[in-house]
Amino acid sequence: MTQNLDHKFLGIALAEAEMGLADGGLPIGSVLARNGELVASGHNQRVQQGDPIAHGEMDCLRKAGRQRSYRDTVLYTTLSPCMMCSGTIVQFGIPRVVIGEAETFAGNIDFLRQNGVEVLLMDDEGCKDVMRRFLSSPENRQIWLEDIAED
Repeated sequence: MTQNLDHKFLGIALAEAEMGLADGGLPIGSVLARNGELVASGHNQRVQQGDPIAHGEMDCLRKAGRQRSYRDTVLYTTLSPCMMCSGTIVQFGIPRVVIGEAETFAGNIDFLRQNGVEVLLMDDEGCKDVMRRFLSSPENRQIWLEDIAED
């Protein structure tokens, strides 16, 4: 059952990533779920909103609004979370994160695990493909380097 939900919600996160790509932004999507139900979904909005912290996970959490607790939620993300998003996951006490891929960006999986977060890496071809398509453009490669704070 959990595996089916993981595929379902990662699929929604991937659809969000595709929306981000179609909007001219970074194709990274995220979903927050509770008890097998969708709480919120979002995608990276850095380019569209000119907001340096509008990563996919942050957009999703903003759309979820205030939650009394996150300790019964699962966060799905198409790409391994950066330190900012990983810190937010730990701060909010999100106990489980399902990651689509960590090939494009290794993120902070070890940090999450060291802080008690259960991490499942799906190694999903769809998540890899959307990033490959995005990064095939030299202009997008520059946007990507800005997103991950590299020159």
